[in-house]
Amino acid sequence: MLPTENKIRFSLLEKDWNRTWQTHNPDLTPCFQNTVLVWIPCLYLWLFAPFYVLYLKRNNRGYICMTHLNRAKTVLGFTLWLICWADVFYSFWERSHGATVAPVYLVSPTLLGVTMYERMKGVQSSGVMLNFWLITIVCATVTFRSKILYALDEPASVNVFRYTTFYIYYTMLLISLILACMSDQPPLFSQAVKDSNPCPELGASFLSKITFWWITGLMVMGYKRPLEEKDLWSLNTEDKSQKVVPQLVRRWDQECNKVKRPVDKTLYSPKKAARDEKKDGQPIEESEILLAKTLQKTGEPSLFCALCRTFGPYFLISSLYKIIHDILMFVGPEILRLLIQFVNDSSAPYWHGYFYTTLLFVCTCVQTLILQKYFHVCFVTGMRLRTAIVGAVYRKALVITNAARRTSTVGEIVNLMSVDAQRFMDLITYINMIWSAPLQVILALYFLWQNLGPSVLAGVAVMVLMVPINAVIAMKTKTYQVAQMKSKDNRIKLMNEVLNGIKVLKLYAWELAFKDKVSAIRESELRVLKKTAYLGAVSTFTWVCAPFLVALSTFAVYVLVDEHNILDAQKAFVSLALFNILRFPLNMLPMVISSMVQASVSMKRLRVFLSHEELDEDNVERPAISASPDTIRIVDGAFSWSKDDSPTLKRINVRIPEGALVAVVGHVGSGKSSLLSALLGEMHKQEGSVSIKGSVAYVPQQAWIQNATLKDNILFGREAKESWYQKVVEACALLPDLEILPGGDSTEIGEKGVNLSGGQKQRVSVARAVYCNCAVYLLDDPLSAVDAHVGKHIFEKVIGPQGLLQGRGHILYVYISSRHFSSHMLLFQTRVLVTHGLSFLPQADLILVMVDGEITEMGSYTELLGRQGAFAEFLRTYTNTEQEEVEESVGEEGGEAEDEKGKSEEAVPRKGLENGGPAALLGQSQNSLNAAGTGKTPQKTELNDVAATQKTKSAEAKRLTEADKANTGRVKLSVFWEYMKAIGLPLSICSIFLFFCHHLSSLGSNYWLSLWTDDPVVNNTQPNRKMRLGVYGALGLSQGIAVFCYSVAVSVGGILASRYLHQTMLYNVLRSPMSFFERTPSGNLVNRFAKETDTIDSVIPSIIKMFMGSMFNVLGSCAVILIATPLVAIIIPPLGLLYFFVQRFYVASSRQLKRLESVSRSPVYTHFNETLLGTSVIRAFGEQQRFIRESDGRVDHNQTAYFPSIVANRWLAVRLEFVGNCIVTFAALFAVMARDSLSPGIMGLSISYALQVTASLNWLVRMSSELETNIVAVERVKEYGDTEKEAEWKLEHSTLPAGWPTAGHIEIRNFGLRYREDLELAIFDISVNIEGGEKVGIVGRTGAGKSSLTLGLFRIIEAAQGEIRIDGVNIAELGLHELRSRITIIPQDPVLFSGSLRMNLDPFDGYTDEEVWRALELAHLKNFVSGLPDKLNHECSEGGENLSLGQRQLVCLARALLRKTKILVLDEATAAVDLETDNLIQSTIRTQFEDCTVLTIAHRLNTIMDYTRVLVLDKGQMAEFDSPSNLIAKKGIFYKMAKDSAMCCMLTKQLLGVRGASSQAKVNI
Repeated sequence: MLPTENKIRFSLLEKDWNRTWQTHNPDLTPCFQNTVLVWIPCLYLWLFAPFYVLYLKRNNRGYICMTHLNRAKTVLGFTLWLICWADVFYSFWERSHGATVAPVYLVSPTLLGVTMYERMKGVQSSGVMLNFWLITIVCATVTFRSKILYALDEPASVNVFRYTTFYIYYTMLLISLILACMSDQPPLFSQAVKDSNPCPELGASFLSKITFWWITGLMVMGYKRPLEEKDLWSLNTEDKSQKVVPQLVRRWDQECNKVKRPVDKTLYSPKKAARDEKKDGQPIEESEILLAKTLQKTGEPSLFCALCRTFGPYFLISSLYKIIHDILMFVGPEILRLLIQFVNDSSAPYWHGYFYTTLLFVCTCVQTLILQKYFHVCFVTGMRLRTAIVGAVYRKALVITNAARRTSTVGEIVNLMSVDAQRFMDLITYINMIWSAPLQVILALYFLWQNLGPSVLAGVAVMVLMVPINAVIAMKTKTYQVAQMKSKDNRIKLMNEVLNGIKVLKLYAWELAFKDKVSAIRESELRVLKKTAYLGAVSTFTWVCAPFLVALSTFAVYVLVDEHNILDAQKAFVSLALFNILRFPLNMLPMVISSMVQASVSMKRLRVFLSHEELDEDNVERPAISASPDTIRIVDGAFSWSKDDSPTLKRINVRIPEGALVAVVGHVGSGKSSLLSALLGEMHKQEGSVSIKGSVAYVPQQAWIQNATLKDNILFGREAKESWYQKVVEACALLPDLEILPGGDSTEIGEKGVNLSGGQKQRVSVARAVYCNCAVYLLDDPLSAVDAHVGKHIFEKVIGPQGLLQGRGHILYVYISSRHFSSHMLLFQTRVLVTHGLSFLPQADLILVMVDGEITEMGSYTELLGRQGAFAEFLRTYTNTEQEEVEESVGEEGGEAEDEKGKSEEAVPRKGLENGGPAALLGQSQNSLNAAGTGKTPQKTELNDVAATQKTKSAEAKRLTEADKANTGRVKLSVFWEYMKAIGLPLSICSIFLFFCHHLSSLGSNYWLSLWTDDPVVNNTQPNRKMRLGVYGALGLSQGIAVFCYSVAVSVGGILASRYLHQTMLYNVLRSPMSFFERTPSGNLVNRFAKETDTIDSVIPSIIKMFMGSMFNVLGSCAVILIATPLVAIIIPPLGLLYFFVQRFYVASSRQLKRLESVSRSPVYTHFNETLLGTSVIRAFGEQQRFIRESDGRVDHNQTAYFPSIVANRWLAVRLEFVGNCIVTFAALFAVMARDSLSPGIMGLSISYALQVTASLNWLVRMSSELETNIVAVERVKEYGDTEKEAEWKLEHSTLPAGWPTAGHIEIRNFGLRYREDLELAIFDISVNIEGGEKVGIVGRTGAGKSSLTLGLFRIIEAAQGEIRIDGVNIAELGLHELRSRITIIPQDPVLFSGSLRMNLDPFDGYTDEEVWRALELAHLKNFVSGLPDKLNHECSEGGENLSLGQRQLVCLARALLRKTKILVLDEATAAVDLETDNLIQSTIRTQFEDCTVLTIAHRLNTIMDYTRVLVLDKGQMAEFDSPSNLIAKKGIFYKMAKDSAMCCMLTKQLLGVRGASSQAKVNI
């Protein structure tokens, strides 16, 4: 019985199959339609509904108000529901009449619930529902067609009710599908509603999201006009720093806590007794031993785990997409097999061919959409990862200890943010290949085995051999990469220093020495690049030839192992398609492994940095307000810069009462600045306790200035209070500066305060501290960098007993956290002043004398003098030398009272061109410069004039630095031409020819294969198979040779171009005048030498290779398809036009987005650089959170340009792959139509090429846009060739005698200069005659033009009028190096470069070691240098930071002694050093430069009192020029300056009891 039943079932199935498949008019049976087709959508919905509801519950975005779209969806859902129920009731009625009904009619899904729930949860467009409607409509369409055919065949048996309900149902489905494609309005209270320019992704429909249609609006805008910053959308909340960074930081902290275990630690704590007191009423000191639990590290925390936990869940979605895509990849070759089978089987109905073609189109389109969604998820993850790493590194940099900070240079930390974060971003895109590549290989081998049997093992063997070769290449490349990175780091570090110290290089004429140093590093970098290029050529050779070798070995074994094995079209081309799929995973796997190795190196670097020790917040205690009368208290303190160092400060015991003014004095290196660092909690506390009551303000020794407006620098994030602000500005002597700045206090200050003089920077730094109105002020020698009279003004108005910081109550808040205080109380402000200025000491309440890290004496001024100890001796030494000459001259004249006019001038010092300061760059008012010519105008009138001028100042004048501009429009062809010229035209043409040869032989080999497969079969064998195999192999070999040659040619050409472009840029930048460096932020220049040069080095050559390869691939594919099916000629031109339009449309926006992203990247690193230099100030003021917000904002701003660019890439890929899919479809369609006239071999060749064309097209556009966006690097590198240049360094026909200048005679005739063409003259009408060997001091109020004169002497700024002659030679007729190398300067800022001490003294190696040692001896450095382990080869750190300021200044003196020219200029060289170093420098100059002409710009008048003559400048003109004694007698400007300087020193002398003949006369002040 059973066999008969089975036979019946089988015959019925065969009958059904014949009706469905083996027929010219296919259809599905009613049973199948009423069961399977109805159940499929229901099962889909029921399967996904629980997960979807759970997802909605967790991701509630808010409630969407009822809209027309919502109502339409609800009404349609309700109608469908009614129709289904009508069907059900009709079924019951039919059943009662005995009719049988398929049970599925009783199951009708209720969609209303899901639709309503989506609205409640804020879903604007549902992918789940859209897919449901799509599946339902596809299933219903089959039934729809069957019903129509049935009605046409048997009209009599049509069930009218069923047909009517079905057609209504079908119409409703169509409308539902259309509505599901639309997006609803945003939910109530959504972020998008509040945002002025929200990202349209959130509100886009599902269809728009998967096709990336939602970016089209931006693309259209970018096509019409170049995109600007204001066009970019805000970032999605999930991508913002405030969301992403805390997640990673939290996970990282959890990982760190896992590897820590608690241990007991004993602490000593001083404590006051509650009741017992000594007789003098002081509480008895007690101490208690505390057992505290501390955490000890037991291992290394895992950054990998922290990253996985933070970004893993979202990234897993990409893995799901990848699996689906990998499976779909193999559908193409399978359909190709079916199509070739279809061509071979002439009896197969035509609709089979069309069905395969449609299936091919649908599969390729789905594959495209899924692949692009995969990439989108990957890139967004990469973007978030970068944001998180940059944020985490920034936050860490604000809290690491000084010892940890010293282990990394600024450049290395910036690299963590740029290079290492970028490596993670690059890896994220391909990390899935680790499991995807083996999966693809296994699937490909499975299908190949099905096709060719065991012969496939020969191909596998070749592949297995290729893997180690690729692995070796990858590892070797990594080694070279590490070496290249090291050279690159060194080059950028050196370039950074060159750019920071460019003024010194120009003054010393050292540009060529440093150009050679940079070039030497660059050459070693290029040598490594060349090796990498050869390896790259081998890698490309294996990449291109591996699939061919695999195919050749497989086919060879297949046809030679058995002569009956016939290589037909189906076997050959399906195998070729599978081999092409194999190519990608096999070559990607080694690259991914290599990238993973690189990323692991980066991860280790990041882990080490993030694991650095942090500053202990408990280093400084914050006691309650009423706890103690002392504001500052240190008990038994011992402090070091790191845990392992011996104490820098020891046995420190200090108590400073509230409101006291404390001076800290001592020699260089005695630990004065370290004491302030200990109070700030910047040092490691080894013993004792430190407590500070109230908020702290800190002024560092070297002022830290931000690249912001002057006002923002002073406000420092605090609320603006105009009256208080005005008081602060006036007290800090900044009012005259504001007059002279083009934008007043809105003027932008350049990086590191480049457009302010040293004195101005320090005054801004003081103003910042004063404005903050804190309880405790720590001032690290802020008055050393300002003129004597300005220092006096600031001390009196700010720091001293009558200053702003005393005599007024300060509202203090009890300390709660780093920035928050509560509970009001009135306190007076405590000031701790480190100083070298002796004149301020008598007014101090307490003086701390430091020697070798200990406080040796402590007390008031009179107390310390009375003890006759080290302090009194120290004072006697310096007061005598400082006072003698000044007092002798001033004493006799001192009795006369000052007239009113003099007072008005002196009250507020005028501000102008201090040290080539702001007016230098920004312009100054006519009044301030020309007033001198018309006599002295009253102050009030002058200020009014300035105020009037201020109003007319444009916003443009406020700006100094030029932001990195984004070019607009297409990249000019001239840029490509420049690059080709840099490579060399013969090499360029040769490369193109080799590309052509390679693709011609590739086409030839595949065409030969198609001819081979069409060979006739004689006696179950192909007779010419050996000949066919031989020619096939020869064509493949020629292909390989061409590949290798073009790869080497392009790479070597790239290196030649790199060398030429870098050298040209380096030369052009060094030839630029100083004004260029002051205008251009160093970040922009470093960006050119780092990022843009790297792009030219490694990115552009590889892009050119891929661009040329994909272009020839596309052309070759189109040629083959046209030869096989000429009908395609109809469709290729319109598709080509569409492709071209899409490509141009995309490139317009993509190029601009890339530029915007590049331009917004620099500020991230500039701000980070700035922060690293000022961490101690930021921490002292408790401004960490504000700076973190600023950094996050800059990163987000950068990502707003990056995010649209990655979406634009996806937008392009979807559209291009669609064009490619159309080409595949039409190639298949026309092949099906022409199957009678087409051989299987040619059809296989055509479709296998068509299958590749999608990827090639996509890659071609990607590479053409990449080429265009990256060639911008050449444009940006070349742009510095067109900027203004200095005069020639050396003149060809120079007649200058070898020993010039021999006498040192300087003649200045009617000399004047201006800083910019559009500005007034900064100095003018100066005529001076200085004899050889004269010693001339140059003095003047701040801004008189002292430094401008020296800049003119060195031709840093060219003369605008008059001339300067040295020994009768007009300096304007000399080469710059001829001039600058023959005169010597000791500049104000002692700049040292990283490298050996000897290199810093003699970069050209022009002197012997004996001469160098002699110079060091005369500069009082011999003992110090001989005590160093490496002596002259002692390595100076970046900026010479491992030497003290005084030692750096002495190194500059040694440079001058080594050159020993006839003219020496001292540009305020001793302003920032203590008196001891000043004395050393002055005594050396007096003895060693006795016969030389010496010009000294002086702050301390005592240094020039024994000079031959003094030149006094005022408002840019020569005011006085005579001997010091004569000038004093004249009672002019010099007299007043000398009197200012003398006043406090005389008081000191009287207290010391030092009396000289000159002190008999009293000075009335």
